[in-house]
Amino acid sequence: MIFSELYSAYYNTVANVLKAAVDHPLQKGELRSIIEKNAFGESVLNIEPALVEGRWPLIRPDGRAAIGHTPTLPLTNLQKSWLKAIRLDPRIRLFGEELPDYPDVQPLFRPEDILVFDRYADGDPYEEEAYIRTFRLILYAIRNRCPLSVSAVNRKGGRMFRRLMPDYLEYSEKDDKFRLIGSGCRYGGTVNLGRIETCELYTKPFEIRSEEQPQPEIRKVVFELIDRRNALERVLLHFAHFEKQAEKLEDDRYRVAIFYDRDDETEMVIRILSFGPMVRVVSPQRFVELIKERLIGQKSCGQ
Repeated sequence: MIFSELYSAYYNTVANVLKAAVDHPLQKGELRSIIEKNAFGESVLNIEPALVEGRWPLIRPDGRAAIGHTPTLPLTNLQKSWLKAIRLDPRIRLFGEELPDYPDVQPLFRPEDILVFDRYADGDPYEEEAYIRTFRLILYAIRNRCPLSVSAVNRKGGRMFRRLMPDYLEYSEKDDKFRLIGSGCRYGGTVNLGRIETCELYTKPFEIRSEEQPQPEIRKVVFELIDRRNALERVLLHFAHFEKQAEKLEDDRYRVAIFYDRDDETEMVIRILSFGPMVRVVSPQRFVELIKERLIGQKSCGQ
């Protein structure tokens, strides 16, 4: 899986380690410093011991690289196949960039090969031209720090207006929807893109008062996992886009802390439950109770 986000970071991190080791013998602590700078916080648990213990025979005992030249990372046929598969995803058009066709390879998979469950069926209309234009305009405004004037339909069918500074776009895997997160609007800065009717750049002076900037409520859940059936690898990949911490407790036991937005708490409960008995939430107690309530509710549906 060298084409995934997690493993791309691993390969690029090891390439940086080798670049340094080709130039000079790695000093004590330098290896860990390179890993922490280029990979994820928990990557030290995997990369450092693999290199030091020789399971990845790339660094000699004297700290020098086992190769004599600076490494390069050309695309493999597997990576080309994956990129060709991504090219078939309708969401790729939202970003306005065309991926190469790579006619010498076949797609690694096709959209019809993937069966998604536990997801709402009313996802955003990614192939509608109006939606694509709105998405690209918001993306432009985020990159250039331009305020927006937005008209959208709320949950009750009424029309709402927002003038805000767009901060970032957020994707919900459970809802299959994008949300715009902005600041400077006293009525709230979260807008579902699928509900937007009109979206324009706001060209008049726009000032964000400090008291108007939304402060997301960040929460933390801590759970322990047993590393069976690649549970650790699957958890780290599944929560790759969340801030997290991981530590090893025993040979096959780990403690993982995930930081998330309060608005995503229900989705977080569902995600953690998907790992079954391999994961046990230890704190906070409030989250433990949410897990219990969800399990009780699922059991009652089967009776």
